[in-house]
Amino acid sequence: MRRPAPLKPLPLGDVDPYRPDTARPVRVRSRAMPADTHFEPHQHAWAQLAYCASGVVQVSDERSTYIVPPSRAVWIAPGALHSVHVLEDAEFRTLYMDASVTPEGWASARVIRVSPLLRELVHSLDDAMPGSPREAMLTALVLDELKAASTQALGVPLPDAQGGDKRLRTVCEGVLRSPGERATLAEWASHAGASERTLARLFRDELGMTYPQWRQQAVLAHALPLLARGMPVSQVAAACAYSSDSAFTAMFKSAMGQPPSEFRTR
Repeated sequence: MRRPAPLKPLPLGDVDPYRPDTARPVRVRSRAMPADTHFEPHQHAWAQLAYCASGVVQVSDERSTYIVPPSRAVWIAPGALHSVHVLEDAEFRTLYMDASVTPEGWASARVIRVSPLLRELVHSLDDAMPGSPREAMLTALVLDELKAASTQALGVPLPDAQGGDKRLRTVCEGVLRSPGERATLAEWASHAGASERTLARLFRDELGMTYPQWRQQAVLAHALPLLARGMPVSQVAAACAYSSDSAFTAMFKSAMGQPPSEFRTR
């Protein structure tokens, strides 16, 4: 299969054959995409729900990066600049949604759990005849299930590329490059040329969380693709610098609501 060409930023009014409208407010686009496929930053006038039936992709906007395994999906608000990178061969399904059906309060990106019902509805909508009564009924059910979906904090927030503190960005990029290293904030402070107290304040002020909380999100972003490709939990724990499987499992279950062994099976 040919790899898709990188997408360029699109004007908000640009024409797209999958563009939704008020008559057909939800469109499904399905694509098989090999690992390392990359779509440069671009935007749409409509909202988008990025979902993988199989495989793992990474979706990034201007402030965060999100890992999307098959049991999760990323909501991208209308007009948001975002990029996509395929981490594992993926059967990618994208819901393009007219801005008029955006759930109330969904003005920014978020990760949602894909329920078995939502998964089957998306697949059925993809097969429905365009403009048919069945498509209309499936669309209504998709929107209702989407509003009821639970959200999950799987994004890894990053400092603003323009106005953010460069020392904080140095630390964040360093952790993302080597999430298996358990460097302390004091060690990172020495590397970034700032005091530990200053970095702690920057994490709170710019990213809204402490360094340990942020690092946990980075570790989860590293662990999910490894689990999705079937790596044993013990090896994933070691790759994330956990001294024991039980400590990694406890962290994972607290964050994800299920043990890593169950997530890997799904």
